[in-house]
Amino acid sequence: MTHDNNNGVKLRCAATPSADGKTPNPDAETGNDSDAIGVGAPKDDVVGGAGDEPARSADNPAGDEFHDSKARAPRRFSISISASSLAVAVLIAVLVGALTTFVWLYVGARNQLDAHARNADNNAHAEKVSLDYAVNAAAMNYQDLSGWKAKLVAGTSPELNDKLSKAAESMQQILVPLQWISSAQPLVAKVRSSADGVYVVDCFVSVQTKTVQAPDPLQSTATYSLTLNSDKSWQITDVGGIGAVTGQK
Repeated sequence: MTHDNNNGVKLRCAATPSADGKTPNPDAETGNDSDAIGVGAPKDDVVGGAGDEPARSADNPAGDEFHDSKARAPRRFSISISASSLAVAVLIAVLVGALTTFVWLYVGARNQLDAHARNADNNAHAEKVSLDYAVNAAAMNYQDLSGWKAKLVAGTSPELNDKLSKAAESMQQILVPLQWISSAQPLVAKVRSSADGVYVVDCFVSVQTKTVQAPDPLQSTATYSLTLNSDKSWQITDVGGIGAVTGQK
């Protein structure tokens, strides 16, 4: 059965028999024919709508429309350096290298200066100790030989102390009969050599001597050669030339 509505659209209604099979069912006439107007068509048959969801696949299980091969491509970085920046970097590197070289040279020169200063101080100390000892060794008085002997062994190593003590006893046999009196003045001392803390110093002392045989003072120069060990508190380990004071060889 076909009906015209006010809009001129024809609706086709299929007559539905009533329960007794004779009279059409009026409720059925108002039913919509899904085939006639396309209402109720399965959603799976609709393709290409504006609201369609992206197709899902094994590579895109979430259906993300932005997930493609470009998104999976590795990122590449590029660095560009201007000529001015490169020039500044080179200048900084040159300055750093020059500064490093200057510091190295300065430290090396300073170490050399310190080493020279230490050597000069050690030499001066060795010369002073040696010259003082030489003056005391050259000044003798037969009336006070014990005091001279004490100065003779002062600052010496135990081995040299024993050696000089025996030498003083032998010289006493000569100094007393001659009534030996001598005074000494320092002249100069000079380090001859130094190695491993051991210094060899030559000392020169001006000596005036009077004896019973020569009451007028006699001027002479006594020479001493002393060996000192700076590693042992500047102990004097060897003395040569003491015999020059008494004329012995």
